[in-house]
Amino acid sequence: MSSEILGNPIFQFVSLVVLSAVARLIFGKNPTLRLVANMAFFGLLTIVLLSHGIEPYAPDTTAEELSWRIFVGLAKSVWWIGGAMVLVSSVRLFLILERKPREGRLIQDLVVGVIYLGAGLSVIAYVFSVPVGTLIATSGVFAIVLGLALQSTLNDVFSGVALNLGRPYTVGDWIVLDDGVQGRVVETNWRSTHLLNNANDVIIVPNSTLAKRRLTNLTSPDKAHGVEIRVRVLPTRPPSAIEETMREVLLSSNLILKEPAPSVTIVALDGNGIEAELSFRVSDIGRISRVKNEIYDLVFRHLKASGLQLSPPAGDTPIDLNAGQDGLLLKHPGSAWRLVNTVPLFATLTEEEKETLAASMKRQTFRKGTVIAAQDTSLLSLMVVRSGVAVVEREAHGEHIELTRLAPGDLFGERGVLMGALEPGNIKALTFVVAYEIAKEQLAAVMRQRPSLADELGVLLSRRIDSEKHLFGEEMLSENSHPSTLTAKIRHLFEIQHVIRHRPEATMQDRVS
Repeated sequence: MSSEILGNPIFQFVSLVVLSAVARLIFGKNPTLRLVANMAFFGLLTIVLLSHGIEPYAPDTTAEELSWRIFVGLAKSVWWIGGAMVLVSSVRLFLILERKPREGRLIQDLVVGVIYLGAGLSVIAYVFSVPVGTLIATSGVFAIVLGLALQSTLNDVFSGVALNLGRPYTVGDWIVLDDGVQGRVVETNWRSTHLLNNANDVIIVPNSTLAKRRLTNLTSPDKAHGVEIRVRVLPTRPPSAIEETMREVLLSSNLILKEPAPSVTIVALDGNGIEAELSFRVSDIGRISRVKNEIYDLVFRHLKASGLQLSPPAGDTPIDLNAGQDGLLLKHPGSAWRLVNTVPLFATLTEEEKETLAASMKRQTFRKGTVIAAQDTSLLSLMVVRSGVAVVEREAHGEHIELTRLAPGDLFGERGVLMGALEPGNIKALTFVVAYEIAKEQLAAVMRQRPSLADELGVLLSRRIDSEKHLFGEEMLSENSHPSTLTAKIRHLFEIQHVIRHRPEATMQDRVS
């Protein structure tokens, strides 16, 4: 190829454009390499144009032939577009707000639009030699008409820009508007913001509406969210005793955050009730329903254990929740029978079986801070918490890791009684704890009469083991934790036979065979 062709500016220009197109196809998905390719193309094109006396940043005043003027105009246009591409690549690569590219996309689009607008005006000024000021002035009427026609859309667009600059929320935040509309932000664009509510429906709110409304960001500055629950109790005991009971409720929760510490405040007192407000925090707003369910369950259990009774709202007539049970309470005045009657595990027992089980239970008390059972020891009795709060903590490699907390009605010791296994952690009293002990022999006698009790204990033990495996891996227990497997082992250890073996049909089949 002759040097004359290589030195031809048209050939050089076409070669650079082709190489640039190939580079964009190869490096199009890599922003860094795309920026390097754009800078190389823009630099080489600048050198080619200036070496042939073409100044792309100056109006063309020469009177050359038409073909040369067309080439110069095309080359200048490409030069300005190439410069814009360098700036756009830089914006896409470096203009990231707080390392959140999704939220910064709107600002990037705005800056990119300004860059291309400037490049277009430069092409008009330096290629076509049209005064930009005159062009803008003559297009004022058209801009007014267009603005009036697109007033609503432009309002949403500029509101979106303002919201992204102010950043009152980001994608993933849960927001509530003053009209009650709420949801998690899943997308923000030029015109609207998309919210995902609790019903898994997407709510599309125009940006102009959000800019005018008062909104509350429930996940800012962090995801932890405060929750308040009010409980009204009959004034059968002093407010200080009710406050202490509510503190035990919060202390026994496994789902609320321990820091900052939850609090209890007595907010109302009248002749029909004492009202306490429980304040605590949850790790994520999506867990509020689950945490509330746990707290309400614990309130009921602790009130039962303390002999307290819920009160209706102020002005209503109190209802005696023990009405109709006076005869049973007189017949069974002891706490053991009441405890057996409230534990779901023993719900299928008859009254006689409950009486027999309650009569064999032994009352145990533990002071605050007492280690009820040490880690890696095996309990020989099943323990049922009557009142107070206990915690199960595992000590490993010098660290104390909390497994769970025990409240009134919870069981522990089932691992050693049912399988002879060791306790996974220290069981320690966080408050004064009253527990009732059920001996292994008495539990075996009850299970032989009620084989279904073995199934429920197998499910309970399976849940405990699975939760521990989730926290610490398979090292917690090497055996299979499936409920059916555990139930089979319990039946075997306690010599509990399946009822199906004693059916007449089975016996008849044996005879036939």
